Amino acid sequence: MKITFLGTGTSHGVPSLDCMLADYAHCKKGVCRASLTDPKHRRSRCSILAEHQGLHILFDVSADFRQQALENRIPKVDAVFITHRHADNIGGLPDIRSYTKYMQNALPIYASAETLESVRISFDYIFNPSTFVGGGIPVLTLNEIKPLEPLRMFQTVIVGFPVGHGNLSGCFGYRFGDMAYIPDVKSIGPESLKQLQGLQVLIVNCLRDEREASTHLILPESMELSRKLAPGRTYFIHMCHDIHYEIDGEKLDPSMAFAYDGLTIQI
Repeated sequence: MKITFLGTGTSHGVPSLDCMLADYAHCKKGVCRASLTDPKHRRSRCSILAEHQGLHILFDVSADFRQQALENRIPKVDAVFITHRHADNIGGLPDIRSYTKYMQNALPIYASAETLESVRISFDYIFNPSTFVGGGIPVLTLNEIKPLEPLRMFQTVIVGFPVGHGNLSGCFGYRFGDMAYIPDVKSIGPESLKQLQGLQVLIVNCLRDEREASTHLILPESMELSRKLAPGRTYFIHMCHDIHYEIDGEKLDPSMAFAYDGLTIQI
């Protein structure tokens, strides 16, 4: 299985507009300014692409999906799994139309009931039969995933497991074979933790280096989770401009790394 990190940033991305508008005066490690010349500091909104058995499976359709697809030359999308309903995770759905126009069947979207309802509301025109097509709309089918229910598809097992993220009740992480993807999380219950045993690769959020957050893990917490689960390799994502991959990289265990946009790994 090949994993491509399409985006590794928060909802603000890096560089952030806030920093640009303040002439980078409040960027404590200079990451936003550095990102203008160092692509490893440049972070679009979170998403990964898994290539498995000839299929291309997208996890989250970020608000930057169009640019991510162009930069990584994504040839097709066979299925989409969405972790939760926030705009940075579903904002790119309209751009999926460029892929569905060449498909014989509708593109399947998988998510929790809460997430699917938000997709229906946010993109009502996509699912409204009376919509004027104009430049095109994506052709999608919405498929509810039950928490912790194993799905046998794509010659592997996929499990959506609940995680704590703000006031959401339907935020999922996904286990896909021996890989787990959790871009937004503050807490993980015992039943979900059981899904994270024996991983080859853990991909998990790491908002910043210090100053506790109410909705996301920060670096010490992310490292503690990695040590507890002991996967073969951990990649940190959903990083704001407070994470400097060289400075903070010195704090990581040998099995840990900060991912970056465009990074590819084999599992």
